[in-house]
Amino acid sequence: MKIQSYVTGEWFSGQSEGARVVNAVNGDFIGNVSSDGMDFRDVLRHARETGGPALRKLTFHERALRLKALAQYLMERKEEFYEVSAWTGATRADSWIDIEGGIGTLFSYSSLVRREFPNETFLVEGEQERLSKEGTFTGRHILVPREGAAIHINAFNFPCWGMLEKVAPSLCAGMPVVVKPATVSSYLTEKMARAIVASGLLPAGAFQLICGSTGDLFEHLMEQDVVTFTGSASTGRKLKSHPNIVANSIPFNMEADSLNLSLLGETVEPDSAEFDLFVREVAREMTVKAGQKCTAIRRAIVPAGRVEAVAAALEQRLGRVPLGDPSVDGVKMGPLVGRSQMDDVWENVNQLISSCEILYGGVREFEIRGGDREKGAFFPATLLHCNQPMTATE
Repeated sequence: MKIQSYVTGEWFSGQSEGARVVNAVNGDFIGNVSSDGMDFRDVLRHARETGGPALRKLTFHERALRLKALAQYLMERKEEFYEVSAWTGATRADSWIDIEGGIGTLFSYSSLVRREFPNETFLVEGEQERLSKEGTFTGRHILVPREGAAIHINAFNFPCWGMLEKVAPSLCAGMPVVVKPATVSSYLTEKMARAIVASGLLPAGAFQLICGSTGDLFEHLMEQDVVTFTGSASTGRKLKSHPNIVANSIPFNMEADSLNLSLLGETVEPDSAEFDLFVREVAREMTVKAGQKCTAIRRAIVPAGRVEAVAAALEQRLGRVPLGDPSVDGVKMGPLVGRSQMDDVWENVNQLISSCEILYGGVREFEIRGGDREKGAFFPATLLHCNQPMTATE
């Protein structure tokens, strides 16, 4: 099966086999992802010349109402997305964030725009400015949509929400979108994209999807286009420094890696509500989406006198989170999205243990409920302790 793109008003299959994507739980083949043979110049032309003018004819409120109708349409079909989301290793609770949380952003932007923007195709910014001594010459700032395309390059962890949170403001602003999901979970994005197209609620050219490589897309970007990127800092820097991006000052918005932390106060006692909250949130962030969130807590800074108590409490709580196939009753944590991600985590854990002690997890032999440990992308929740954080080199 080919995971298809949707460009220039048609569903497109790449001409080569491309990348092979599989079920994160059991390694079952899902499909091949390729954009080979795609004319990226035509993709951008279709967005600029067909999608853009159609969106700009609509007022802010008209765009927002279409967004609301699309949200309702997708919500009615949410179970279709939940079924496919399980293939990414997500539990029902994980998928809720991605699917219904993502659809919720459409509702939110629709309400915000209708509440705070006029029912016009433009926005008047600020007061009238006096430009002559006698006031015979004045000026107003008028904001109108850019006449290009919004290119959205997204991460693997939220195939639905990552797309919808960017699509919503772009469409409300009158800009057609070209969505490029991460290959490893692109099959879920494609599933939702098919529903978006089938709804018929968006003007022709307003929404396009590229599954696979972006090829020479960046070579054809122009000053009126904009690029948003979510992913690793190294990839983001590489794309942001593309010669065409630099030469034409094309807006590039990047959300890259972060190392979020949680800090336990020195006066917090082990039997206090604050202590329990700290432990609960750290454990939750380690296990929701198998830790695959940009906002997940990566580091917990704990006073030396509380390390043993926190470690014991976390080990106890993590022990109550069964790992396995999300479709199995009682499973609260699924696998990572793919084996390449699993290999990356193992590599980084092996690097960290040169200056850290493993307190929980971090072993090759572990129990799972359902799924296939050899073919799936399972990785146990892992807790490390660094006793000399100020001098550690890894």
